[in-house]
Amino acid sequence: MTSKPSNQKHRNRSPSTAKKLGQLHPRNPHQGRYDFAVLTRALPELADHTITNPNGEPTINFSDHQAVRVLNKALLAHYYGVKFWDIPEGYLCPPIPGRADYIHYIADLLAQTSHVNDDNTPPTGKELHALDIGTGASAIYPIIGSQSYGWRFTASDIDPVSVNTAALICDANPKLKSAVKVKLQPEPKFIFKNIIGRQDYFDVVVCNPPFHASLEEAMEANSRKQHNLQRHRGKNENEKISRHSSKEGNAAQNLNFGGQHKELWSEGGEIAFLTKMAKESQSFAEHVGWFTTLVSKSENVKPLQLLLKQLDVAQMRIIEMSQGQKNTRVLAWRFNTDEDA
Repeated sequence: MTSKPSNQKHRNRSPSTAKKLGQLHPRNPHQGRYDFAVLTRALPELADHTITNPNGEPTINFSDHQAVRVLNKALLAHYYGVKFWDIPEGYLCPPIPGRADYIHYIADLLAQTSHVNDDNTPPTGKELHALDIGTGASAIYPIIGSQSYGWRFTASDIDPVSVNTAALICDANPKLKSAVKVKLQPEPKFIFKNIIGRQDYFDVVVCNPPFHASLEEAMEANSRKQHNLQRHRGKNENEKISRHSSKEGNAAQNLNFGGQHKELWSEGGEIAFLTKMAKESQSFAEHVGWFTTLVSKSENVKPLQLLLKQLDVAQMRIIEMSQGQKNTRVLAWRFNTDEDA
């Protein structure tokens, strides 16, 4: 069964995935508060970092990057069967619930378009090949995508330490070893060249681009978020840093600031990176089903849509996501639809 192509831009709010703003995707397993008893059984080390909030509930100090790292290890061990996972000091420690949301919404996108089936379920299995641009040391999208849906991943990055660490994680976990291939992008000025070969075809591309324009801008944003985190903690917000809150995501992402600028900023910021990505994608139209990327700054959406229209894409979508107080979105585009093939 094939999907009916459309040249119109529309919001991805299908009945099957409709939800209230502030909530995670319905298939996202990271709903509500963390179950520390379950997570500690998966990773006993978590007990060393568990504290009690004013209401007597277990939590961690989200200002402590080591505690956040150990929490991530426990989440990956329990929910995704990844027993070995660690990242070098100073590298980005991703907020797993928000990263999982991206994967689940992309699965819906594929189910509604290029991989429609009779029961409207997302595609599964290694026949589906995904490309992660800028996978980082954590390889978080390949982990979540391969273990949630069985997809096969190629993961790329311009940083040799990130590539080596991601490859080590995949080699050390049997569930990942045959599912993920990690590649170094030897020319940082390119995004797809050197990564997508002549014979390659990817059903979908995912990307979490660097969103700051300079190191100074990244540090200022980090300082503001840390100040807000401490202010909220001081007001005793009942540790509302639950799995779906933006505060946890900010803590996990920004308190591990450490200095790997390639993960946090690039010249020209998010809009420059995504402009380059969009323009280069045109040359790889026959090798990719859907190009997708997170867009952190809402003001960047319209300029990117105008650019994609100029590039004569066949279809665009804006997929809105929200985790707690944080709203973000995925921009998706493709040059060919099923009827074009």
